[in-house]
Amino acid sequence: MAARRLHFVPLLAGIAVAVLTLQLGNWQIRRADEKAVLQAEYASPERSAPHPLGTQPPAEWQVVDLRGQWLADRTILIDNRVHAGRAGFHVFTPLRLAGRGGWVLVNRGWVAAPADRAQRPAVTTPGGEVEISGRVRHPESKPFTLEGEAATEPGIVWQALDLARYRVWSSIPVADFYVQQNDPAPDSLVRDWPAPDAGIDRHRGYAFQWYAMAALAAALTLCYVWQSADIRLWRLHGRRDSR
Repeated sequence: MAARRLHFVPLLAGIAVAVLTLQLGNWQIRRADEKAVLQAEYASPERSAPHPLGTQPPAEWQVVDLRGQWLADRTILIDNRVHAGRAGFHVFTPLRLAGRGGWVLVNRGWVAAPADRAQRPAVTTPGGEVEISGRVRHPESKPFTLEGEAATEPGIVWQALDLARYRVWSSIPVADFYVQQNDPAPDSLVRDWPAPDAGIDRHRGYAFQWYAMAALAAALTLCYVWQSADIRLWRLHGRRDSR
């Protein structure tokens, strides 16, 4: 039988693959748990009951009631938002709050993009004082933007919402959160917001696949070590028997 030695390169590679895939499986499980917590917060009675906006920063997904006036000429459109298979925009307009003062940026809903991308969709903004209800959302702290857009002053079409840039562009000190409007309004915008529970089962499925790969890598590594050790023991016994 040909001599077979235990080489450290395939041994370390097998261990590395097993450890890496195990960590990836754990990461997917953590992501699933985070999504489950998010879903529970979204559906909790405390977060679903409407509250007037107070002086303290509201929690994520809290339903709030707002009253104030729109400032239509500071509306921006967030591009590349798809609804029912159609491309469009999310419409963000600042609302000047009545009574307590201050400004809140509101995602009023989705509007389809015109066939000619050089044109802008027609958005109707109700005048006078309005009352709306919606859920509090916190945008990404460092959203992805194209290099060209980040280097120049943007127009009304943006790739992502950046509250700091919006304050500079609009000269309006909006709050550190925005509100995702839920109630109907005479503006023809679509407010069919998906619940934040998509992907839990997908993350768990990915975790199972990573764990299966980790188990396979560990089994193949142990088999390699066992075969190498078995051959060495066979050779050792063969030498002793020949003496």
